[in-house]
Amino acid sequence: MSIKYMGYNEIPNMEALDGIISLHQRIFGESNDLAGRMMEKPKLRLDIAMDGEKVIGYKIGYALNREQFYSWLGGVDPDYRNTGIASNLMDQQHQYLMESGYKAVQTRTKNKWRSMLILNIKCGFDIIGTFTDNEGEPKIILEKKLAD
Repeated sequence: MSIKYMGYNEIPNMEALDGIISLHQRIFGESNDLAGRMMEKPKLRLDIAMDGEKVIGYKIGYALNREQFYSWLGGVDPDYRNTGIASNLMDQQHQYLMESGYKAVQTRTKNKWRSMLILNIKCGFDIIGTFTDNEGEPKIILEKKLAD
């Protein structure tokens, strides 16, 4: 397994984009016009993991303001889980954010995505709140302060 990691500050080439959308559908069961939604985000950032030509993991986020970044969506192919890919993608994203002057990164998750919740807490995120989404599901808000 020869995994390479790449970062993009815009929507990537069609093959990578198709791979992200395909993986997103596999994990979440839908795409909900992911490409269109990405185009609307300010200062979009994508970090992806690839095994050869196959996208096996991704992390997508965008600027909330000059100092805060929102880590929006991400996932790892079920066949590649528990190999450190999610942690590596998070590390790559946070390194980029620190180099770009962000002071904090925020994310939201659901209790049912327990492995993501645990990874975020292990990586220094604090739970800063909860709310109920439009579907009536509780969501957990997490934030991590980035080193100066």
